[in-house]
Amino acid sequence: MASGDTWREDYLAHEDYWMAVAALAAKRSRDPRTQVGACIVNQKNDIVAIGYNRMPKGCDDDHLPWNRHGQGKWDTKYAYVCSAVAVAIMNKKCADLKGCKIYVTLFPCNESAKLIIEAGIKKVVYLSDQYRDMEMIAASKKFLLAVAEVECIQFQPIKPTITIDLTVNN
Repeated sequence: MASGDTWREDYLAHEDYWMAVAALAAKRSRDPRTQVGACIVNQKNDIVAIGYNRMPKGCDDDHLPWNRHGQGKWDTKYAYVCSAVAVAIMNKKCADLKGCKIYVTLFPCNESAKLIIEAGIKKVVYLSDQYRDMEMIAASKKFLLAVAEVECIQFQPIKPTITIDLTVNN
């Protein structure tokens, strides 16, 4: 650093950056009630995957239900929507995810937990645990992830609010 220069003090810490990327990815979701984003980071602190909850590629969002409740299982989004974790794992930009950590805006359900374990991800950093009382979350947290020794920690931001200005200053 040149004499008289000072470090910029308002930069993002890695953890805030990665959770912000997950939160920004969640903004792509068309789900009217629950938008979830995920960001996978390798041991070198490089982002290797990003995902958000959505319908599978090639399936028109307008032709499948986004309902939480319906006449039967096939009338709800749960039969069709890909989780943010699944999308991130499928879209990885590396050979494997062994030893990586995943930043996710909502604690992963049991189906996502199985994918995390199979992928070799060793740490889950989650923002919200709003569904903690649901059986599928308990199965994920207390059994699957715990038995597989995947560390789970709730995210504590250094900067709770991040503003992104997309205007161009010429």
